[in-house]
Amino acid sequence: MAKEVSDEETIQQVVERLQEKFPDTPKADIEDATRTEFAEFAGRPVKDYLAILVERSAKKRLKKSAGSTN
Repeated sequence: MAKEVSDEETIQQVVERLQEKFPDTPKADIEDATRTEFAEFAGRPVKDYLAILVERSAKKRLKKSAGSTN
């Protein structure tokens, strides 16, 4: 039986992975992007895939943000 992960644990796991991919981005920005994307998926029947969907969306948001400052 799989362990159920809380929303906050999911967010923190995604933030940790994104920090590795965006080491020059402030953690607060990564958390903001992750929480924004997480909120987009709230209430939808995608619970099993929530972490990967949030990570992909936050990653796109962070890349876009990084591109706009260059």
